[in-house]
Amino acid sequence: MTYQLVKSIHLVFVVSWFAAMFYIFRLFVYHAQNWADRSVYTVFQTMERKLCQYIMLPGSVGALATGVLLIILNPALLEQNWLILKLVFVLLLFFYSAYSYWVYKQFLLRRPVLSEKQCRIINELPTLCLIAISVLVFTKSIFGL
Repeated sequence: MTYQLVKSIHLVFVVSWFAAMFYIFRLFVYHAQNWADRSVYTVFQTMERKLCQYIMLPGSVGALATGVLLIILNPALLEQNWLILKLVFVLLLFFYSAYSYWVYKQFLLRRPVLSEKQCRIINELPTLCLIAISVLVFTKSIFGL
């Protein structure tokens, strides 16, 4: 019962974290497109700040905390190859989130570090990680991982 409850809470945090990751670089695209329009620029700064602070950060911290708790409740998970590989993708997502926050800070300081096109490309990374993680989680027994 406890394990299943923690697992469901973990999923809620993961979904909110992914929602933020899917959206943050989309905002950066619009931000880059409207670089010269100060009023629009300010709106995007506010949206990015709220997305990072109120959705991405709590989602990532909650996903991490509940993920660790799941491993504590079932330490045998660490002996399964699929989980180790999943954790590699999760680590990549933490780097992505940290990088997103750094890019946000650069926009805030009016230092564009990425073009609109680069933001569009980087925006696809969480989708690729989600596909990989989902395949690992739901097909672990098929591939003998």
